Amino acid sequence: MDEHLTSQLLIALPALDDPNFARSVALICQHDEQGAMGIVVNRASDFTLGEVMEQMRLTPRDGRLRGRAVLYGGPVHPERGFVLHDGAREWESSLAVGRNLYLTTSRDVLEAMAEGEGPQRAIVVLGCAGWGAGQLEYELGENSWLTAPADNELLFAMPLEQRWQAAGGRIGVDMSRLTDYSGHA
Repeated sequence: MDEHLTSQLLIALPALDDPNFARSVALICQHDEQGAMGIVVNRASDFTLGEVMEQMRLTPRDGRLRGRAVLYGGPVHPERGFVLHDGAREWESSLAVGRNLYLTTSRDVLEAMAEGEGPQRAIVVLGCAGWGAGQLEYELGENSWLTAPADNELLFAMPLEQRWQAAGGRIGVDMSRLTDYSGHA
């Protein structure tokens, strides 16, 4: 495969009218000849971290965790939780996504977060996005997405509503100036 997109941000172009991905920013966590998997990183779900932890019978020591937004990661496996985080600590089920960037699916990371011993920076996501073999490459060719390198400041520090515009800005694109249709010459 010519283009390996792991640890790249996908930035939905205005013409992408799929309601699951309109104006979204997705982090590609895994990409190979079988397809790609990623998580949307700029859309809040209907849940807070406190609600998710309560369902798992966890009580966060730090009350500020309770109100933290849980993100909508995509339409695939909406019941499944993912924790995107920094730090080098080993968890039961983690995937290295980029430099100092990991995706963990095991309960132990949430238990540590509840105890105040989790990763320094983390976002909790429900669901993910998946693309079959060649599907993402096709969508890129159809001008549905732009790509940009992942940026930990954008992922962990920037407000959700600013991430789409900021991700485009990382590669010199003002998203507000793009039209909502695409064409082919």
